[in-house]
Amino acid sequence: MQEQAKSKAGWATRLPILVIAVVAVLGAVFLKDSLGFEALAAHREALLAYRDAYYGAAVVLFVLAYAGIVTLSLPGATVATLTGGFLFGTFPGVVFNVTGATLGAIGIFLAAKAGFGERLAARMDASAGAVARIKRGIDENQWSVLFLMRLVPAVPFFVANLLPALVGVPLGRYVVTTFFGILPGALVYTSVGAGLGAVFARGETPDLGIIFEPQILLPLLGLCALAALPMVLKALRKGPVAEEQGSQ
Repeated sequence: MQEQAKSKAGWATRLPILVIAVVAVLGAVFLKDSLGFEALAAHREALLAYRDAYYGAAVVLFVLAYAGIVTLSLPGATVATLTGGFLFGTFPGVVFNVTGATLGAIGIFLAAKAGFGERLAARMDASAGAVARIKRGIDENQWSVLFLMRLVPAVPFFVANLLPALVGVPLGRYVVTTFFGILPGALVYTSVGAGLGAVFARGETPDLGIIFEPQILLPLLGLCALAALPMVLKALRKGPVAEEQGSQ
């Protein structure tokens, strides 16, 4: 009887992340065009009209929609960021974008942690060898690792959302590093979105590779280096200590 209850409780905790996984797959297959740049271009006049008529409601609905896209790992997060800039300008658009993205990231983090993360983190702590060393390395440098995952453009957003839940990162630390870690990239794409009016007028598409331009990428890499600095200093301090212990 107790085993049946535990089994049901286990499935109940796994259900949210399993639903997210199914919806993410279905979204990738069926919603790619519906949440793409072409959809924004086609509905831009209606979106602007609604914003002008119901600004407060537009903000709330936009943030909730953005959060839903991120939580369910649907395609269109980048287009949602552009939309935030297009509708609300670089500021406060970037605030709405980062808020929606952070709320969505919290949703998938909690689902993943409840479904698999807590058990996986406990197993990693109890294991030996390389797995235990990797887990210890992450635990000792959580702030730096979390900021690096958010700042490095090459790290997919859904990976940065899921991985912390699977290694036992505390929620508060995850929220802080998510909000501030995605801020630089969000600012870039929000500013691109703020200029979409001229892009639409020319019948063009925005340059989403702008984040890899030197004038954008180099400052981001500088922030990455700053985030990694505590790990480097810690490693340098450990080096002499290990040498002293080895010589004794």
